[in-house]
Parts: sequence; structure tokens; C-alpha cells
Amino acid sequence: MSLTDILSPSDIAAALRDCQAPDSFSPKKFFQISGMSKKSSSQLKEIFRILDNDQSGFIEEDELKYFLQRFECGARVLTASETKTFLAAADHDGDGKIGAEEFQEMVQA
Repeated sequence: MSLTDILSPSDIAAALRDCQAPDSFSPKKFFQISGMSKKSSSQLKEIFRILDNDQSGFIEEDELKYFLQRFECGARVLTASETKTFLAAADHDGDGKIGAEEFQEMVQA
């Protein structure tokens, strides 16, 4: 399964266009534009599984850096400050990584 099986390719493209400039990425805005914030819990679990590149059950800082590229190969890499802000916003238990439940809470917030 791919992200375009769950999210509209045009919504993904619009979300990526919105954050093309370095330091313009806002997770909340990205989730809204891409349509992720309207998805069911089971759909968000599937999206999380796709984004969890190493299938560890967590999205770590190294994976977050390439978050946009999971949606489109040519998308930019998140800046260090964007990555840290994204991680801090979702990592509720302070373990330095985002679990599936933390991800779902962040997307649906």
C-alpha cells in the first residue's frame, strides 16, 4: 500500500507546495492540506506504518528529516529546526521518537 491509496495525490501535491521554502513546514497545516486530519484511526495507523521507514514501530528524528520525501521523492528534506519542532510537538513521552499513538494524536489534534 502507498500513501496515494489513502490520500489524494492532488492534496499531497498541494500540501508539499505549501511548504516548499525552508523553515515553512507546519505539521498541523500539512496534515490539514494533505487530508490526513480527516482520516480514520485505522487509516492513520496505515499512514504511520508507511512513514516508519525502518518498521521499528517509531518515527525517529532521522526518519522525520525525510518526512516530505515519503510523500514525493523529489520533495525537500526538513531543516534541523523543523525536524526538532516536529519531534517536540508529537513526542509526548519524551523518548526522542514518535510512536503510532503519538502520531495519531498529533494528526487529529
